[in-house]
Amino acid sequence: MNQQLKWYQLTVIFSLLFSLMGFSYNVWRMEITEHNSNVRTASFEMLLELAQLQQLVYAAYYDQDLKLGSPRVGWVKVGLIEDLSSLTGKPVIEQSQQLTQVWSTQWQNMPENEAAANQIIEQVDSVRAEIKTLLVSLN
Repeated sequence: MNQQLKWYQLTVIFSLLFSLMGFSYNVWRMEITEHNSNVRTASFEMLLELAQLQQLVYAAYYDQDLKLGSPRVGWVKVGLIEDLSSLTGKPVIEQSQQLTQVWSTQWQNMPENEAAANQIIEQVDSVRAEIKTLLVSLN
């Protein structure tokens, strides 16, 4: 009887530990999944905004259309890209901050100066490349 009680107690303790480990893993996995989902959503939104910013630069320089290539709209897009980058990772954040810097120094020259427009587009491409690297690395 005493031996049976010890086995019963060990079984209960083992079951409790096994349940706690399973629950802990499940919570951890859900947190990782939620984080990855947030990163993916922010990344996809950033890719859309980057494409729109690129189109804006092309409209301003190649089409000389300051309505479609409005610098005010560009400022909003650049700000949104930088805000969304905070949900991603450090390399994307750094490239987004660099995009803000490039935009702030080149937006005035963009409609007349090909080098300024190309510098903005190159930085857009750098942010896009970092986002793609990040998305591939998610598990």
